[in-house]
Order: sequence, then structure tokens, then C-alpha cells
Amino acid sequence: MNPSDASPLLRNLFLLDPAVAFLNHGSFGATPRPVFEKYQEWQRELERQPVEFLGRRFAGLMQAARAALADFLGIQAGHLVFVPNATTGLNIIARSLRLGHGDEILTMDHEYGAIDRTWRFISRKTGASLRVQSIPLPVTGADAVVASIWAGMTPRTRVLSLSHITSPTGLILPVQELCRRARKAGILSIVDGAHAPGQLPLNLAEIGADFYSANAHKWLCAPKGSAFLFARPEVQSLLEPLVVSWGYEASVPGPSRFIDEQQWTGTRDIAAYLTVPAAIEFCTSHDWDNVRRHCHAMLVQARDRIASLTGLPHLCPNSPEWFMQMASLPLPPVDGPRLQAQLYEQYRVEVPVIEWQGRSLLRVSIQGYNTPRDVERLVAALRVLLPGPAASSAR
Repeated sequence: MNPSDASPLLRNLFLLDPAVAFLNHGSFGATPRPVFEKYQEWQRELERQPVEFLGRRFAGLMQAARAALADFLGIQAGHLVFVPNATTGLNIIARSLRLGHGDEILTMDHEYGAIDRTWRFISRKTGASLRVQSIPLPVTGADAVVASIWAGMTPRTRVLSLSHITSPTGLILPVQELCRRARKAGILSIVDGAHAPGQLPLNLAEIGADFYSANAHKWLCAPKGSAFLFARPEVQSLLEPLVVSWGYEASVPGPSRFIDEQQWTGTRDIAAYLTVPAAIEFCTSHDWDNVRRHCHAMLVQARDRIASLTGLPHLCPNSPEWFMQMASLPLPPVDGPRLQAQLYEQYRVEVPVIEWQGRSLLRVSIQGYNTPRDVERLVAALRVLLPGPAASSAR
């Protein structure tokens, strides 16, 4: 698809500042106007009668929202709960597991920093060892990535923790095959899917992870603070509540102990959760499969244009097997925070510059509201701010 053929109408459905080329959907997402309006409707309904809403209707409202999300994910509603963000969901899992000296947690060197910190915390608290396996770049084939990760397995490995889409490098990992291998080996598989819902078509039953936590407020375009934790029924009993409240030892049991303990953790605004079905409907009604294909085509062009400026190779092939709407592009050695500030302050381009493994990466997100003019503004700014290929090759 030619990116210039896409309609700019989606841009008008978002609340984003039109003066900014917003190429950082991956950090916190952005919510369309009709979805945000539904979010505010739920908040107003809560405030009109808080006791009715939270005291009498809470369970039914949450069940309906979970059912819509579960259908979207290809699972049963009783196998997921809402959480504020993927990091919270992954902390529930990590802090529930009974690990000790001699046990090993296997993860990758492409993981999100907060989850790296979570596993280091767990390692120090329990005495379990943390093994961080390297995925060499550039990647060329799924089999090689699986082999690189699996090479870190030992007889002491108890947990495999990996991202579906990596945060620093923007790579789609072959999680289904890795989860299959982990299940066969009796190892718990935990997938950080923070960037996946809305960016990739998902069927969690097919992926086969024991646990999967992801955000709805990123690529699914739901309000901030909406995410979920999925647990296969066979492993739900392993989870403990991160916050003990009235759902623990519930006097009137709900669908399961998993739902009871994880769903009611005290008074909170649940409007973001209840708005997730509206976000799903927005994407469905706007042919999101086609939107994703358009965004991928635009991102392919952006990658190639920026690579022509830097003279640096891509981290992966130009294929939806490896990235869809978010990709990290190698930069020559730069002062990352300074470059990111210059892009925003001088050119009104919002895009992150990530320092990872001694490398500078520009992580570009393309969402349905972006147009080729946003990419053009980024490329024009980089043409001024970056050293050229000759400079990068001399370092």
C-alpha cells in the first residue's frame, strides 16, 4: 500500500496537538475522541451514584468489560483481570512465584527496564538467579532467535520471561514457539505484551503463555490506566493478590478466587476498564487491519529514508514478521537526551531516543493518525541534527 493513499480523517478523531508530529504512540498511547467521551461518560455515571455504581453494579460491569476483551483476545472472561498497566500485572506474577536458591529466571537483553528491575528485585529477595540471554542483531530468522534464547536454558530454569514486542528495539519475538517449548520442559512462561494488543492480531489461546500481561491504553487506544493480566486456569492458583482487600476470603464468592482476589483491591475509578469495549469497537469499525497495514508501509519508508541518512543497517528485515507499527532505528553516536529535546523543541517532533546496550536508537511509532508529512518532518530534522554516514563510519 502506498502510504500517501491513506485518508487523513483518523487524525481528526484524536485529541493530539495538531502542531506536533506525534511519532511516539508507543510510550503512552493516544485515545480517540469517541472513546475518550465514553470514558468520561463512565466517570460521570460513577460520580452520580458512587454506592450504586461501585457497591451494586461493580461485578456486573467488570464482567461485561472482561467478556468483550476476552472475546477480542480469543480466551474466556474468567481467565483475565483488569490491572492499571502491564507492569502491575507482571509484578503480580513475579511476586507470587515461590522461587528460591538454585532456581533460575531466564530473560532477554531486549526487555523493558521496569521489568528488568522487577526481576532483579525478585532475585535479590528470593535468592533465585537471573540469567539474561542475548539476542544478536540484526535478526534474520525466527529459528535463530528461538535458538539464541533457548541456549540460556539450564536444568535449574523455572521461569521464562520475555516480551512479545520488545520495548527498546521494537522487535516482534516468536513467543508462540518459545511458550510451546517452555510448556514441554515444565517451565513457566511469562509474556510482557505491553505493545501487542491493537498492534498485532492476538489469540492468547494459540500463543500458549502461562501468563500474559499487556496494555489496552497503548495500541488499542483505550484510556490510560487500562491493562489486563491473563493466566491459564491451570496456573491461576499460583497467583497472590498484590493488594489484599475484600476480594481476599470473599464472603460472597465470585467466578473464581483469581477474579475475587485480583479484581477488587479497594476503591478506584474503573472507568478506563469499562471503556475498553468502546476502544475495541472503534478499532473494529475503522478497519484496523487495514490501518495497521498502512502504518507498516509508512514505517518501512521511514526506516529506509533514515537509514540513508545514517548509513547504518536495520535491526531486522522490512517485514511484518519483525515489526508492524513501531521500529527502532540505529543512530550514530549521539547525545540521546539532547537529540530528543532538539527534535521536540526545535521541530515539534515527539519521538524517543533510546540508549540501549551502548547504542543509540530512534524508536518511531506510526499510528492511524500519522501522515507522510509527520515522517517528512522527522527526516528533515534528522538531516540537520545528525552526523552523516561518513562521520558515523569514522567512529
